[in-house]
Amino acid sequence: MKTNKELRVFAEEIRVETLKEIGHLGFGHIGGALSIVELLSVLYGGEMRIDPKNPDWDDRDRLVVSKGHSGPSVYATLALCGYFPKEMLLTLNQGGTHLPSHCDRTKTPGIDMTTGSLGQGMSTAIGLALASKIKKKDNYTYLILGDGECDEGQVWEGAAFAPHFKLDNLIAFVDLNKQQLDGACDDILYMGDMVDKWTAFGWNTVKINGHDIEAIKEAIANAKKVKGKPSMIILDTVKGKGCELAEQTFPCHHMKFKPEQIAPSIEKAEAVLEAVKKA
Repeated sequence: MKTNKELRVFAEEIRVETLKEIGHLGFGHIGGALSIVELLSVLYGGEMRIDPKNPDWDDRDRLVVSKGHSGPSVYATLALCGYFPKEMLLTLNQGGTHLPSHCDRTKTPGIDMTTGSLGQGMSTAIGLALASKIKKKDNYTYLILGDGECDEGQVWEGAAFAPHFKLDNLIAFVDLNKQQLDGACDDILYMGDMVDKWTAFGWNTVKINGHDIEAIKEAIANAKKVKGKPSMIILDTVKGKGCELAEQTFPCHHMKFKPEQIAPSIEKAEAVLEAVKKA
């Protein structure tokens, strides 16, 4: 596992590369990609058992990014880890690319599950975790859900299924950035207290600051100590975190912009990265 400082540097590197990647294209799912950067830093900074030189290693941990529109930040992370050349990031969502707008396991090295049809990643992650249990493997399956995605009934079918089958090798996250495609989550479909809801379904549940590296590490470590039930970590996040253009736009699920509009945000993110390196 990287040190806390190394993880913070890694997170800012992911943020910078994500901004450059989407900025080069001129449009994309910038908000939800940037809100999970710190989580990706921890997972790929040593928490997950992976091998970039052998992406299909059978004993690896799996990550299902059910909110598949966050693909750009996952791609930036994979490139920084050495799964493919960083230059490939600039082909995002263009003709012939291996980096489509949403995660696709048939196109991108390091992607474990094709996602984007919201809710379905819940089922596939449960399938992976259950298969590992049946095979008596000791690997973990990680799942990232969006808070707007939790409007989907399929999520709650899975929420009932996983505790029943005692899937303690499944650690899930809800990116609680409070926005979905066309507005505030609470305005579109109020879900109530997420901690109470997931706890009621039988999950070991905790809510933390989703941009706090140390809190994320601690929550995952505690989840791994829990036996007989899956764990849900609610990440309290800011949609578009670290990009002024996105943070100041509501909603910022998908944005289109000109180079001169995004350039200041990229410059500021690069400055933050240098400051973190020197701290």
